[in-house]
Amino acid sequence: MSYFSRLTDIVTCNLTHLLNNAEDPVKEIEQIISEMKEGIAGANRSVKTASANEQAIQQELADYESQIFQWKEAAKNALGMGDETEARNSLVRKQEVEDLKAGLEQQHRAAVATCEHLTTTLHALEARLAEARRKQVELTEQTGLSETSAQSTSNTTDAESSLNPSRSEQIDSELAELKRELGQ
Repeated sequence: MSYFSRLTDIVTCNLTHLLNNAEDPVKEIEQIISEMKEGIAGANRSVKTASANEQAIQQELADYESQIFQWKEAAKNALGMGDETEARNSLVRKQEVEDLKAGLEQQHRAAVATCEHLTTTLHALEARLAEARRKQVELTEQTGLSETSAQSTSNTTDAESSLNPSRSEQIDSELAELKRELGQ
């Protein structure tokens, strides 16, 4: 049985409700976690693709900026040599590149927004997975399953959270800020 048809289903799911209706909650939480991991893997790929697209557009914008500078210099050189027609042609080409750049800037803004949206969704998915793992530990403790099973789940959570250093840095920064507020 598949619980999630979309990534938003993972973010909006009510784990307690899903597990209360399950015949075997321990088995069900394992299935839910497995599906969440698949969703996160897909979200990671999407974030990487969106980031690569944004960077490619950024590079193309830099190339256009360089071309604009070159056409302006060509116009100056043509004028310096007394060739107003060539200067005008260079400025026409400069304007064409500026128009291309303006269109690409809109695409870049959209790419940045997409990347930010996907990253936010990825973080929400990771948070939901962490919640599911905590629920799994609760269930294994309630059903009296071996402590090693719960311990391995906890170790997996710690290991995977260390894979995302930016999140860890954010948490460390926020913790330091709270300590400052409390005067510690």
